[in-house]
Amino acid sequence: MLKYIKDQLEGELFIDKLTTALYATDASVYRKIPMAVAYPKNEDDIKKLILFANENKIGLIPRTAGTSLAGQCVGDGIVVDVSKHFTGILSLDKEKKQVTVQPGVIRDELNQYLAPYGLFFGPNTSTSNRCMIGGMVGNNSSGTTSIQYGVTRDKVVAMTTFLSDGSKVQFGTLSQNEFLGKMSLENFEGDIYRNIHKELINKEVREEILTEFPKPQIHRRNTGYAVDELLKSGVFGDGEEELNLCKLLSGSEGTLAFTTEIVLQLDDLPPKLSAMVVTHYKTLEDCLSDVAPVMGHNLHTCEMMDKVILDCTKNNRTQLENRFFVDGDPAALLMLEVKSDTEEDLELQLKQLLNTVELSGLSYAHPILKNDDINKAVELRKAGLGLLGNIVGDRKAVACIEDTAVALEDLKDFIGEFSQIMKGYNQEAVYYAHAGAGELHLRPILNLKKSADVALFRAITTDVAKLTKKYKGSFSGEHGDGIVRAEFIPLMIGDKNYELLKRVKSYFDPQNIFNPGKIVNAYPMDESLRYEIDRKEPEIKTLMDFSDSQGILKAAEKCNGSGDCRKTHHMSGAMCPSYHATKNEKDTTRGRANALREFLTTSDKSNKFDNKELKEVFDLCLSCKACSSECPSNVDVATLKAEFLYQYQEENGYPIRAKLFAYNTALNKMGSKMAGFTNAIYDSKLVGGLIKKSVGVAPKRSLPKVYKVDFDALLNTAKEKSTITKTKVVLYIDEFTQFLDVELGKDAIEVLTRLGYDVELFYAESGRTFISKGFLKQAKNIAIKNIEKLMEFSVKGLPVLGLEPSAILTFRDEYKRFGIDSGRMEAIAKNAYLIEEFLAKEIKEGVLTADAFTTEKRTVKIHNHCHQKSVSNQKVTFDILNLPKNYSVSIINSGCCGMAGSFGYEKEHYEVSMQVGELKLFPAVRKTTEEVIISANGTSCRHQIYDGTKRKALHPISILKQALVV
Repeated sequence: MLKYIKDQLEGELFIDKLTTALYATDASVYRKIPMAVAYPKNEDDIKKLILFANENKIGLIPRTAGTSLAGQCVGDGIVVDVSKHFTGILSLDKEKKQVTVQPGVIRDELNQYLAPYGLFFGPNTSTSNRCMIGGMVGNNSSGTTSIQYGVTRDKVVAMTTFLSDGSKVQFGTLSQNEFLGKMSLENFEGDIYRNIHKELINKEVREEILTEFPKPQIHRRNTGYAVDELLKSGVFGDGEEELNLCKLLSGSEGTLAFTTEIVLQLDDLPPKLSAMVVTHYKTLEDCLSDVAPVMGHNLHTCEMMDKVILDCTKNNRTQLENRFFVDGDPAALLMLEVKSDTEEDLELQLKQLLNTVELSGLSYAHPILKNDDINKAVELRKAGLGLLGNIVGDRKAVACIEDTAVALEDLKDFIGEFSQIMKGYNQEAVYYAHAGAGELHLRPILNLKKSADVALFRAITTDVAKLTKKYKGSFSGEHGDGIVRAEFIPLMIGDKNYELLKRVKSYFDPQNIFNPGKIVNAYPMDESLRYEIDRKEPEIKTLMDFSDSQGILKAAEKCNGSGDCRKTHHMSGAMCPSYHATKNEKDTTRGRANALREFLTTSDKSNKFDNKELKEVFDLCLSCKACSSECPSNVDVATLKAEFLYQYQEENGYPIRAKLFAYNTALNKMGSKMAGFTNAIYDSKLVGGLIKKSVGVAPKRSLPKVYKVDFDALLNTAKEKSTITKTKVVLYIDEFTQFLDVELGKDAIEVLTRLGYDVELFYAESGRTFISKGFLKQAKNIAIKNIEKLMEFSVKGLPVLGLEPSAILTFRDEYKRFGIDSGRMEAIAKNAYLIEEFLAKEIKEGVLTADAFTTEKRTVKIHNHCHQKSVSNQKVTFDILNLPKNYSVSIINSGCCGMAGSFGYEKEHYEVSMQVGELKLFPAVRKTTEEVIISANGTSCRHQIYDGTKRKALHPISILKQALVV
């Protein structure tokens, strides 16, 4: 049956174990293994899937980014993922300020496209750098900007859809006469209009809707189908609005029709000047008391974060830097943003807002942020959802009551009663989100692996639903009903209205093929959970130490599905380069974590790592480590991959090529003894080509040359020519510098000695090649061997300076995972520096000045190693290259270069490697003139830049050597 439809599609359809496992979850607590996953290529494919689903009574679950929190895009039918092929911005009408898009267009990328026209799409979710317009329409998303720009439903002008009979229909604004014309159609579309008219023309039905639905001033209202919105039209009431069934389709979660095009109403770009006041509070009550007064101002943002969220930011490398404005240890804070086109008006608004804050006297601190500091604060707030995954262990902040919205005047009382409910359950909830819109994302902390907490899951949700109904609020403000809240729709809007929704569903979808189990005839909210209840936890033994996550399984389970790894290369950051190239879910951090969780949990093999599906899902991971810092939940897939490779290869053997790469240092050492002969062989088209072919190296790659250099002699000569005026340092000659990038080692010795440092050399293999190939026993032995000397340097207070980031940073990262004395490893880690880090520190302390360097004008563009971006920071490189007075330095927004050590050499990975380079780095390098210096501190990066652009990049130390005048 599935083979038939697979053969009919121009796109793809998968039924394999890995793909169905990847699509069994979203960002919710639910797990349903789908029958198949389809990637339709065009509208014909959509129609074929609908007709097939009708014929076989199979559900179709529409999906874009899969970041839904309520389980909207999980189900046991066919998941239809439109995020890969339906990604076009089809047209822009500048006069009407309207844009037509396909559902797979990412919100932030749409706004990048619109910005040159002075326009933007207002609704702004925390997932805006990867969420897609189709999902936003399905959920009626709103986000931080709703207090100014409304919700998605307000912006949808028209929708092109396929109905459940396979007919293609466009919904849009209709006058009364046009509506009557639609009712006269003798087809399925006409049936829908006639049935909607039949229902809503009934005065009793309309009165029941107005009586039971949430208060109309709550604009974040998504409970069930928005039949109340249709009553605002002249067709069914005294309203002046024209009728548009897009109001009904928005927020319908794909249960009524399948959308392929959406026309959106745009707004002018907001005022360019911004300022944000961040008010700090000692109690949650004080914070909530200030919401109503500050909302009397023309705020563009009024967001709240509580202590639980703020504490999570302390454990995330990226967000730790973004919490610079947090003063002390607040119980909660409000982020209040004002905007204007003039400085004078902005300052006036600020003054008036601060007067209100100071008049209340509840805030103990209220710093003012401007420019990029606002963006950092907003990123901190946006990371809130993912950061909740940082809670170690099985107790997590669970999405179930996180979408309640009440009228602003009811907010404080509602929260007061909510807090009493939580106390009754002995719960400390998490409070964050859109205070200015009367919506707080309230989450209980539960362990849904235990039946007692699953019972609490239902009980708490039920009690909060009743409380929300008491205040005539919306139980689904912006995250939708999905599975978790659909059961409660009858309570929220009354049984009569719920029966109306069931009839509406039947008019659009009589066979129930569109996303069944959502909104009406709902799945139970406490079944089909991600984890088996009261299961015996699998015991997974590992070589690396994952105790910081309570084991490798829980390290994978930290992924909550928020999908930060699905942002594309158009956004900042490097995560996740393989997904940037392929756009496949399996190549995301989320996909890898989900697959590992799935197979470690469900595999019946004694070695649960021994699954070909895991080999496939980790295959394109470049081990860039971007996820370890950019993922809000700190899911470190590079480390998970290293452990997987070790376990898998222990069971299945270590391939010859993996051994050659892992033992590359030993081979280079041997080759360096006859460097000229070795390099001649490597350069030979015949012999070098045979070597590459026999071991599976890409033919287009050049094999790196090996060298033999007496660095000790060089150092002695350099010392004789220089005068020691500064501290003693240890220069780490790693395996790459010793045999491959020897000129870099020479440059580093010259720079340090000429600057007056007393230099000692430390030769050692870092173990990087073994770690990347899963030879963890060998890597651990190297670490043990290195520890004594590294500890000696630490005790003496001699900083160890490294040139190659992937080598020196193992001392700060992977060495800690080998279960060696943690106290000693911490001391070693604190004493290990990128040479850029050390020099930047010396500059900051006034030890190094520009006097030692040229005053010539040069332009430098920086591409930094991924491990530096993850474990350290890029600014240190920027700072040291800015030391020469007339050097103009900038950092390329380059992401990952794509080489990733041996990855880019492997013939089956070469194409993806080059695709990654072509996304950002290669074009940026090609745009520069030959006079521009390209800086790259990674040996792989320099090689990749040369292979991709024929430009020679230099390590920052080599650039400083050229600039030295002392």
